[in-house]
Amino acid sequence: MKSILLVGQSNMAGRGFIKDVTPIYNKNIKMLRNGRWQMMTEPIHFDREVSGIGPAASFAAAWQLDHVDEEIGLIPCAEGSSSISGWGTDQKLMRHAISEARFAMEDSELIGILWHQGENDSLNEHYKNYDHELMGVFSNLRTALGLPEVPIIFGKLPEFLGKKGFGTSAIEFERINQAMQRVNRQLNNTYLVSAEDLDSNPDGIHINARSQRRFGLRYYAAFKNKSNIDHPLNDEHDQLDRIDHQPQDRDIKTYLLSRELVLGKISYPTFTDKIDKLMHEPLN
Repeated sequence: MKSILLVGQSNMAGRGFIKDVTPIYNKNIKMLRNGRWQMMTEPIHFDREVSGIGPAASFAAAWQLDHVDEEIGLIPCAEGSSSISGWGTDQKLMRHAISEARFAMEDSELIGILWHQGENDSLNEHYKNYDHELMGVFSNLRTALGLPEVPIIFGKLPEFLGKKGFGTSAIEFERINQAMQRVNRQLNNTYLVSAEDLDSNPDGIHINARSQRRFGLRYYAAFKNKSNIDHPLNDEHDQLDRIDHQPQDRDIKTYLLSRELVLGKISYPTFTDKIDKLMHEPLN
């Protein structure tokens, strides 16, 4: 099985509203939870009670469309509100991410790292040392995992920052983006993704759910093509429509019925009736 490490702060962990997008269920897309690979459900991260939609699910869904007979696993290690200094070599966030990745590598091949961070450093001239610190983060991850050439995909900060809500403090986000570009030029196998035309939640700092889906497609395009993504993809909405309308097999339908039961949305008699009907449906 292939695996992807997810690191950074809240816009990688995801704060998009779950109700705003079609859920992604695919038994070939896993996430690491409690030391086991489980079928991916969102939120993927549980760094906060308010975790929601991030870019990783649509990244994985796009990957799976290109690898229909393979499995991919997501390793959630992003932490909301974390600064670049919190990802230093001996810091707990870095140690935790390396530990989780090593554990996942016991039965998977780590093929990429997705990073998004910088909102927390977009003030008080933190940008002056950001490129040096970010290079240290990327280099340390590769060295500690013994993967000197593993691709690292990282996204720019969105243009809605610095304008409203919690985002008003992130007034130096363009300087952070410039620092990311310098890192991108200096390190091999790092690919930078545009945040152009992404929209925010009402809080002004977190990327909304639909935009997170689009962001994930850009991350995957960078990973697949081994190139920077400088602008929105021409077919983002078509790709998302294809992902949203993937057929559900009997295993997924059974899982969804079980989910409705345990959440109290249907009664047990209704559950057993629907399961009985499902078992008599022809297999696809």
